[in-house]
Amino acid sequence: MTTLAASDTGVNGVALAVLIALFTLVTVMGFLASRWRRASNLQTLDEWGLGGRSFGTWVTWFLIGGDIYTAYTFIAVPAAMFALGSVSGFFAIPYAIVVYPIIFVFMSRLWSVSHRHGYITTADFVGGRYGSRWLSLAMALTGILATMPYIALQLVGIQAVLEVIGIGGADNVVAKDLPLLIAFAVLAAYTYSSGLRAPAIIAFVKDTLIYLVIIVAVIYLPSRYGGWGHIFDAAEAKMTTPNPATGKPTGTFIPNSQQYWAYATLALGSALALFMYPHSITATLSSKSRNTIRRNAAILPAYTFLLGLLALLGWVAIAAGTKPIGLDGKPNAQLVVPQLFEDAFPAWFAGVAFSAIAIGALVPAAIMSIAAANLFTRNVYREWFRPGATPAQEAKVSKLTSLFVKFVALIFVLTLDKQNAINFQLLGGIWILQTFPAIVFGLYTRWFHRWALLAGWAVGMVYGTIAAYNVTSATAAHFAGSLASIPGIAQMGYIALTAFVVNIIVAAVLTLVMRAVKAPDGVDSTIRGDYFADAGDPRVAPLPPTPTEATPSP
Repeated sequence: MTTLAASDTGVNGVALAVLIALFTLVTVMGFLASRWRRASNLQTLDEWGLGGRSFGTWVTWFLIGGDIYTAYTFIAVPAAMFALGSVSGFFAIPYAIVVYPIIFVFMSRLWSVSHRHGYITTADFVGGRYGSRWLSLAMALTGILATMPYIALQLVGIQAVLEVIGIGGADNVVAKDLPLLIAFAVLAAYTYSSGLRAPAIIAFVKDTLIYLVIIVAVIYLPSRYGGWGHIFDAAEAKMTTPNPATGKPTGTFIPNSQQYWAYATLALGSALALFMYPHSITATLSSKSRNTIRRNAAILPAYTFLLGLLALLGWVAIAAGTKPIGLDGKPNAQLVVPQLFEDAFPAWFAGVAFSAIAIGALVPAAIMSIAAANLFTRNVYREWFRPGATPAQEAKVSKLTSLFVKFVALIFVLTLDKQNAINFQLLGGIWILQTFPAIVFGLYTRWFHRWALLAGWAVGMVYGTIAAYNVTSATAAHFAGSLASIPGIAQMGYIALTAFVVNIIVAAVLTLVMRAVKAPDGVDSTIRGDYFADAGDPRVAPLPPTPTEATPSP
């Protein structure tokens, strides 16, 4: 009855009302966050961009979880399961498991050296470790470049929700995009006002909603659609049915031996890349101690359990016979989860689910824009144009840059085909993984030469971009997927990981050459003890007080 009523008017009014109410709630929280923990004057990057480096275990857990489990995760993972099966969708589960032991090992070292020297970005660390402005600039520009399509995809997630509700089909361009423009304006305003504290406090609401929605869904939906046995049977039947356009199976139910390399490299490469993204680093460096990071690495796998349940909703939609049709009348797998919730639940609960997705877009989009702005301010503006910039000037430039970054992402969404957004996100993963050697290897050794690392980065970027460009399909002439043949072994694998291996080989060989010709190395501004510093270390200068704190009360 709910679905029929919604289709009669074109808009699911109840779901829209719930969405507006919860969206308003988090908007108010976002603006009030500027007063959280006495942050009444956010005039330094440490305060505005890293929350004063003061977040404890639970705040950090919600912030990182809200940061890496995005609205697009909510949309794309089950959509990939629905359309193409386990290789394209379920690889996200093992990679989310593998990533936490990786960050347990190296992220606390990055926190310590950053805490010791006041580094705000990974490019800050690379510049200090290798004494190379050019290598630092390469890390910064790569981070900004990889982040832009990621922000755009959060807006794509909001669009998917609005489309299922019934908004966005008007012929008038302004009316069609007005809801997204409003969401963008709100996001821009509270991010500018409150900095990282805004997504940190909103993440509590976002994650509570997502846990509620997913747990209810995995308990209720299987019982409604014949149980898990029937769901898996329906998914297997769809995946093994030949695609009329290609004559090959529609997708993958269980990977066969020819797909092992694809599945494994997707999982490993994605795990290595995830915490290279600037927003993941920003959320981590905001924590108050290295042990906070280690504790989070131990408890964040709870999100992976949630992700596994979320992925299976794509196969639930197959058994439910969900038809994800956009307002343009064309099939769109990205709409499958919102459509499933609208079909299966009362309108009010569908509104809660839609709110979880939309708010799930706001949290990471805010952190991503802050992270990209910090990179520009510290490693482009201050390093190359204004070396004498004051902390207040840095904060002002970063705030303005965060607005510009979100504006570019909005233009990206409104003007380009959504498939292009997905393709550019594919490139984002390829690009960001090429920063891994300079950052992570640098936490343990100075053996690699700075120019060799820069050359390896450049070769990896070029190889990965060209390899992705050459991937074709029946529907796309270029950038049609993330897999290509691995040179030398004739197996399909994740392009980003292949480019990463090429990067390391080039860097290692050229390092030997540079050592042989005695090419000058940069000055390392760090010492061994920096990588073990913790909160309260006497060598760490206290953060400068804000003007409010520095002025005595009358």
